[in-house]
Order: sequence, then C-alpha cells, then structure tokens
Amino acid sequence: MDSPGARLRLQGVTAETWGQVVGEAVFDEIQKAPQLLEKIKWAYDRREINFSVLLGSSRILLLEKVRETLAGRVFLYELWPLTLGELVPFYGGTFAEKQLLGLLLEDLQGGIRWLSGHSTPVGEEVGRIRAAMDHLLTFGGFPTLLEYPPEDRFAWLEAYQSTYLERDLGDLARLRDLESFLLCHRLAALRAARVLSYSELARDTGLSVATVRRYLRYMDLSYQIFQLPAWSSNPAVRLIKSPKLVWLDPGLQRVLSGQLQGLSGQQYENALIGQVLTTLWSRGQRALAFYLRTAGGLEVDLVLEAPWGIIAMEFKARERVFRHDATPLERSRRILGDRMRLGLVVYRGEEAFQMTDLVWAVPDWLLLGWSIGV
Repeated sequence: MDSPGARLRLQGVTAETWGQVVGEAVFDEIQKAPQLLEKIKWAYDRREINFSVLLGSSRILLLEKVRETLAGRVFLYELWPLTLGELVPFYGGTFAEKQLLGLLLEDLQGGIRWLSGHSTPVGEEVGRIRAAMDHLLTFGGFPTLLEYPPEDRFAWLEAYQSTYLERDLGDLARLRDLESFLLCHRLAALRAARVLSYSELARDTGLSVATVRRYLRYMDLSYQIFQLPAWSSNPAVRLIKSPKLVWLDPGLQRVLSGQLQGLSGQQYENALIGQVLTTLWSRGQRALAFYLRTAGGLEVDLVLEAPWGIIAMEFKARERVFRHDATPLERSRRILGDRMRLGLVVYRGEEAFQMTDLVWAVPDWLLLGWSIGV
C-alpha cells in the first residue's frame, strides 16, 4: 500500500465486487489504507474470500475503528526486533530451540535441576552467543543492520528515524508540530527503564500532559516502546503504580538519547527487559510481566508471573556479581509472598551459581541464547 496508484485502484473497487476483483491477497503496509478493511470484512463475511494477509509497521489493530471492523475475524502475529536466540546464527552459533528462560517458565523445577546439574558451558559456542549479545546491546535487533559494517549501523538507525517520522508516524497521526514530538521522543529515550511520570516529561518538554500521553501512545502503536506495568497485588504495602518505560530496541534508544558509547546500568536493564519480553512474545510463552517498586525505594527490575508462581529478576551490567546483589530479591519475598518461586540476578559474566536458597546468578547469554538439551 506504499504505492498511491495501488491505493487509488483499490479504493475504486466496491465491497460487493471485492471477492471477484481482488480476492484472497496479501496487503503490505495496510495502515496506509484502513478504508479497505470494510471491503475485506464484507467479502469475508459473505464467504467470498477465506483469508487476507494484512501486514503493517504499526499496531493498526489497536486503533478503535479498525479493531471494531475486524473483531472476531483475525489472528494477530507480531514481529519484534531480533531476539538474542535469533541473532546467534548470524554470528555462527546455533539457534536455541529451547532456552533456559523458556524451560524455567514451562518447568521451573526442571530448569533449576538443569542449573544445579550442569557446569556453566564454555568454548567457542559461548563466544558466538556473547558476540551476538554485544551486537544486541550496542546496535539492537533490526535485521537490516546485519548487512552493514559496524561503522555504518548507527547512521542506518538515524536514517530509520527519519523514515519513521515521515511514513509510520504519518500513518497514525497528522502532527501540527513535529519539533515538539521530536523533543518528546528524545527525552523519552533518556528515560529508558525509569518509572514514567507524564507530568515530569510534560514539564521538561513544555507540553501538556495530554499531548505527552498522545505522543507516547504513537510510540507504543509503532512498536518503539512498551509501558511495563507495576506489580500491585499486595494491598498491605505502599507500591508505586506508574508504569516503567521500556524501549524495545536498544540501538534505537542509543541513537535517540545520544548515548552511543559504553553501557550504563540503565541501558542494560532496558535492553534485558526488552529481550525477555520479546523472547516470550515471539515464542508464545505465557507470563505476565511487571516491575516492583515500593514507596520506600525497594525495586525489582522485572517480575514474571506464570500460573504456578513468580520469577523475579535483577539486571546487573557487570562481569561479576556478589551475594549482596541478591538483597532486593530477598527483600521482595515478603511482598510477593509464597508465589515467588525463584529470583535471578542476570549479569554480563561467565558463571551461573546459587546465591541464596531462592536466588541464582545467571549470565545473560545463558538465560537467553544457550540451547538447552533436556
């Protein structure tokens, strides 16, 4: 639907003749022609077509009018930036059919037995996975970046931003003031992995709270951010209820924020939360995701709630971790209660080891990229 001519020709096809003239087809960038959805619905409901494939670069199905048109008629598949497991083969490694994260969610005791019964892997495969993780933390998961040398990748991401502003954002909204959106966009990138305050962002941008909310909604609809909800199931404890802002692609967050060098703890936390979430979403694994923060300052970076209980995670952008790094997870036990079944301190190092009776230290590459044979 990028072609204005194609859009014009299809607009001339009536709903009554859609099944005969167009039939079963694949429509790319369908968000550019949402008026066609009524015709597709008409033909489908009259059994003149059995399917249509609708592709797009924004969450068009979350828009109210579109959602009402296609309600009960669609299967939704979302394609996220490459996960670590998907990136590893590009660095010569093996695609992990089953990862430790997936094993822990499917069979917690089986995952803990695997950790207890196996020495931490070493060798060339580990090096390949860690190289893929370095790529992910630096440049993110856009597949096209693999076609470019490292020195050109940030330039590609900058160019992508221009394309996003000109095309994808234009499909969602008609902005009167692009400069104000750009400012909000960049300041939001600086708040990666931080509790989101609409009023603070509005103050720093000079915009109204309503405008900031609208701009963040556009970023959400175009797959750039995710607002991680706060865990709030214990009424006996004063808990922060505002969401945490997560940028789903680390490379994009770097370019927007201007933080191209190094790896801060904030960037690492943001990247790993994004990786855990997109890995779960891509593989269809069922777990609710939250973060936890009390009014007193206790924080747990990520809380995954499965039907059988909770895995709580802390992320450390260091090669070594120590017993005191498990303290927030241990303290969170009194808030999360008996549903907390495991704590993980995820870090940049080489070795998995047990820190307390409930908490394990696990390297990021082992959690998300190593192929588990069980």
